[in-house]
Amino acid sequence: MLSSSTDKNSKVHNLVISSESAGQRLDNFLFTYLKGVPKSRVYRIIRKGEVRINKGRIGPDYKIMAGDVLRIPPIRREEPKPILSLSRNEEIAQRILSDILYEDEGLLMLNKPSGVAVHGGSGLSFGVIEAVRYIRGSEKTLELVHRLDRDTSGCLMIAKRRSTLKAIHEQLRAGQIEKVYWALVKGSWQGGASIAQPLQKGLLSSGERFVRVSADGQPSLTEFQVLQSYKQATLMEAKPITGRTHQIRVHATSVGNPIAGDLKYGEDSFNTDMRIKGINRLFLHAKRLTLTLPDSGKSLTIEAPLSRVLQDGLHKLAEGEFSV
Repeated sequence: MLSSSTDKNSKVHNLVISSESAGQRLDNFLFTYLKGVPKSRVYRIIRKGEVRINKGRIGPDYKIMAGDVLRIPPIRREEPKPILSLSRNEEIAQRILSDILYEDEGLLMLNKPSGVAVHGGSGLSFGVIEAVRYIRGSEKTLELVHRLDRDTSGCLMIAKRRSTLKAIHEQLRAGQIEKVYWALVKGSWQGGASIAQPLQKGLLSSGERFVRVSADGQPSLTEFQVLQSYKQATLMEAKPITGRTHQIRVHATSVGNPIAGDLKYGEDSFNTDMRIKGINRLFLHAKRLTLTLPDSGKSLTIEAPLSRVLQDGLHKLAEGEFSV
């Protein structure tokens, strides 16, 4: 990527997009390039036509191509503030990087803890990606390959090279990456081997995002398999064939088997019973990922162990309650 200016705050920039950066949406590219600039400001300069591709106006969803000339107007950016300090945030950052499942020159895979968002925003000062960038400050590229809900734990991929990011995104779009989750649900499983219920996003009156089963929603498919039965609950394996927001959680609730610890779609009495067993968080864990490594072409399967909280909860369920 070449630039006609070295002063990013006071001059127009004309950037030539390299092959390494090609394929990204324009808005996502600008979020990375213009670190410190609010997203609302980025969208505003695109909407007003101050950002141009090959001298023409363009939308935020345009996929930039190698050789494109991108014009970026003068824009003031805030001085970067330390995302983390020597405090609880620092401890969390160190904890995240202490649980690396796999790493090579292009890919980093972590066992994300529950309760930590994958990125900052919505009132959060930091997330997993900010923590990784803080600890791995010498890495040129560190980008989330996909996302997990804040309260979901398990396998999370971070690309260390733009080419790796593009290659794995292609596999995700083609359905070539297998994602396997473990979920503890209420009672005996009622959903069969798969649930194919269309899902629709919406907003509650409070402004909170919510997903529901609706005939007007997007086609959604999750495969399920019983792993272990207990008197009060069932440990399930779930494979989301489509990748809709909150898909596993909503599909499980739709058949009367809400996930333990789900404060949005779950059942209060069941959540209370599970807290007595020590399960004080959402029991949804990205257990296993299988993909093809972009550089070698070899298949890679990585598993993330359950946290001690979830393991202990299962042990307590099994003590004197095992039913089959």
